[in-house]
Amino acid sequence: MAEHPAPKLIRHTAESYGVTFRADLFEQYKLYVESAEKISERRVAANNYLLTVNAFLVTLYGLVAASRFNTFWVILVPVAGFLVALTWHRIITSYRDLNTVKFKVIHELEQEMPAALYDYEWHKAEEGRGKAYHPLSHLERWIPIIFIVLYVLLAALSAMGLVN
Repeated sequence: MAEHPAPKLIRHTAESYGVTFRADLFEQYKLYVESAEKISERRVAANNYLLTVNAFLVTLYGLVAASRFNTFWVILVPVAGFLVALTWHRIITSYRDLNTVKFKVIHELEQEMPAALYDYEWHKAEEGRGKAYHPLSHLERWIPIIFIVLYVLLAALSAMGLVN
């Protein structure tokens, strides 16, 4: 199978495109940065929603475990919670990966701009590896993992009959 050449980010020169090249390039840059910001907003909204769902499931587990209807529900609720938390972890990873690619494109596009603000900021933030900045995605992925561990413990305790 023949390999396809890597696509070029900038497909025209100012001469081949026309007089609006710089203005159109800047407009595309602004729209692309806005799309990266919207991904972050959607990630925060998803996190808020899934945190609420998990809080509800933990509360439901407590209510079921304390009631006389705690038969299969004390296993079913943690299993459902485990699946929700696992999905949440995958969603966080997906948003992080998508934003990583988007910011690579933004950094590349900035090579055609007078100032490379995002690239410079990432350099100042020590690419998320130093003391200046710790990416939120590195921290937020632990929340669903904590819920996963909690649900496994709840299911195990329930299966052993330690929850009445």
